[in-house]
Amino acid sequence: MLTIDLNKIKIKDGHTILDLGCGKGRHIHKLYYYKKCHVIGLDLSYGDLQTTYEGFEKYPDTSNDPERQFNLMVGNALNLPFPDETFDRVICSEVLEHIPDYENVIKEIFRVTKKDAQIGISVPRWLPEKICWYLSDDYHNEPGGHVHIFNFKDLRADFKNNGFSYLFKSYKHGLHSPYWWLKCFVGVKNDKNILVKVYQKFLEWDILQRPLLTRFLEKIFDPLLGKSLVLYFKKNNK
Repeated sequence: MLTIDLNKIKIKDGHTILDLGCGKGRHIHKLYYYKKCHVIGLDLSYGDLQTTYEGFEKYPDTSNDPERQFNLMVGNALNLPFPDETFDRVICSEVLEHIPDYENVIKEIFRVTKKDAQIGISVPRWLPEKICWYLSDDYHNEPGGHVHIFNFKDLRADFKNNGFSYLFKSYKHGLHSPYWWLKCFVGVKNDKNILVKVYQKFLEWDILQRPLLTRFLEKIFDPLLGKSLVLYFKKNNK
């Protein structure tokens, strides 16, 4: 289940795209088959990149189209290993909340994007995240955990102050917020709780089956309780 809507950043054949903080490949797998592009996934975790690569092995590209390529690499968002103006598009989903000096990541995104590049950014939404922090210290007090709670206006201003024009926003994963509140209430690492197990099965069923029921519920709950705030920007010309 994607957080960034790829249609909204107007990806075209021939684009070079960075999935910054690609994790286990949720977005980059979709990106690879979305258009004939060169997609690059970068993450701090070598283990997550291995999982991403295994996903490509499990569903190999049988077209052998030379215009469709992917690369995976370990790297730090604060010091991206790319020349200036490399990428036509960048997505960065659920990354900035982990980085104390996240504004330097924004500066790096600006540096490596081409003129008029469009980007999609997502972070945990203020209210659902605030409730999680209130219910559980273990939710965020661990190595690599969340160190920021963002609000829309401040994060939008951070990007605008670093050379991006704001396009629009959306909210995603409204059905996930209650799940995380429940986990925080019973103990984040308490996977044996029967309510947590049932809710997790429900979310897995939703991700795999995408039934009409949950798609309808998302239309209602995403704007109200969406776990993720998604922002779209365009790089200003200089």
